[in-house]
Amino acid sequence: MTAPREPRIVVIGAGVAGITTAYVLQDAGFTDFTVLEKGSDVGGVWYWNHYPGLTCDVPSQIYQFGFAPKPDWSKIWSTGPEIQRYHRDVAEDLGLMDRIRLDTEVTSAVYDDDAGTWTVTLADGEHLVADFVVCATGVLQNPAIPDIAGLESFAGPVVHTARWDDELATAGKRIAVIGTGSTGVQVVSALQPQAQSLVHFTRTPQWILWAPMWLPQLPFAGAALKAFPSAHHALYRGLLWGSGILADIVRNDTWRRRAVQAYARLSLRRQVPDGALREALTPDYQPLCKRQVVSGSYYRAIRAANADLVTDGIAEVTEDAIITSDGTRHEVDVIVLATGFRAHDYMRPMEVVGRDGLTIDEAWEGGPRAYRMTAIPGFPNLFTVLGPNSPTGSISLQHTAERTARYLVSWFDAFRRGEADRIEVTESATAAFNEQVVAALEPTVWNTGGCNSWYFNESGVVDLWPFDRRELDAMLSRPDPSHFHVRRG
Repeated sequence: MTAPREPRIVVIGAGVAGITTAYVLQDAGFTDFTVLEKGSDVGGVWYWNHYPGLTCDVPSQIYQFGFAPKPDWSKIWSTGPEIQRYHRDVAEDLGLMDRIRLDTEVTSAVYDDDAGTWTVTLADGEHLVADFVVCATGVLQNPAIPDIAGLESFAGPVVHTARWDDELATAGKRIAVIGTGSTGVQVVSALQPQAQSLVHFTRTPQWILWAPMWLPQLPFAGAALKAFPSAHHALYRGLLWGSGILADIVRNDTWRRRAVQAYARLSLRRQVPDGALREALTPDYQPLCKRQVVSGSYYRAIRAANADLVTDGIAEVTEDAIITSDGTRHEVDVIVLATGFRAHDYMRPMEVVGRDGLTIDEAWEGGPRAYRMTAIPGFPNLFTVLGPNSPTGSISLQHTAERTARYLVSWFDAFRRGEADRIEVTESATAAFNEQVVAALEPTVWNTGGCNSWYFNESGVVDLWPFDRRELDAMLSRPDPSHFHVRRG
């Protein structure tokens, strides 16, 4: 009998996907794995983002790891700092910090065809050799900086919300916020009360569902859930089941979708009585077409005497002002870029070179594509957690990450038992899956709602998960060997 061998595994990223992968590897008894994180702490998007007003738009009791329940959230919708602390606490409490190397940026991962191993190169020049690489780099990591003429000439602070300067003084300042979406809505709501003036530049308005985001969790709830873990688990499973309604809403044009869309229109109509402002805030696409924004304060903030909404395009930025296409000069002291992320970068700009010198940019020339979010043809023994087509708009990311990581463990176990050395998904299986995805996306509101959102990749295909949670669980239950090239030796 062949003695078990321990695979060398490198996980890149210590956000939701990376922490989940580390926990699952540890739980499965793997001992030779390292998590590399370029930031100075864990948490991924919750480490990098700490702008004023940052709040998760998913209720706290479902936005958590199934293996690390937190009963005592302070609010129903938690703030960014509390969520980041939760990620740090989970990593510490589960003994994962010894596996995580912070302030460690990966610049490249190159596959050695002869040895069947990966060489991972760090920014400081160090090289790590691995049998497997898991890219857990997430979606919302690389800030998107708009190409605006003269932006670099602005004399005052220009700050992207994903790289917020905590020393930045905004009280009493003339502030410009560029960009909509959840981030733009949250930062406008937070900065408006103390600003001298605030101008929100919106290329296209967003539908906003009103919700009391400030509500605390019931005072006794945390103690009760802590005292009765089984009840807490049942609550989590119930919320996970209930969230399946969201998948139905975006996938099918039913009364549920129409009810949510009607509520979005009612939220605008009831909170913005001024007809001209309401018209300017009314999108020309269906609610739910873009990532749905939830807020209980934005409409109030933009109605304030010191706030203004500008829908004209930006022509240029000067030393002290923003000039819009109608020629209006808006003098400002601070420019805030709430312009989101390059959502389809995934592990890039890291250089990834697979079999026969194939680069990830070449493989993804027409846009990111993978097999069931996990594997890419031409890249043996490299996997992704929360990779292309991840359900950022319909299913719990924590649940998805755990199911994916446990799916990958099946391959790592095969390596450990000596049953596989090189594992590469076939092009035919990947093409078939992506055809299935495109067909399933056709009737979704993301496709039919009439908007242009960050969900679309370079090929004009929605980069989301179009199936429900049951189908996700089935697809990630165990690998299908017929969909892979598996080599020994």
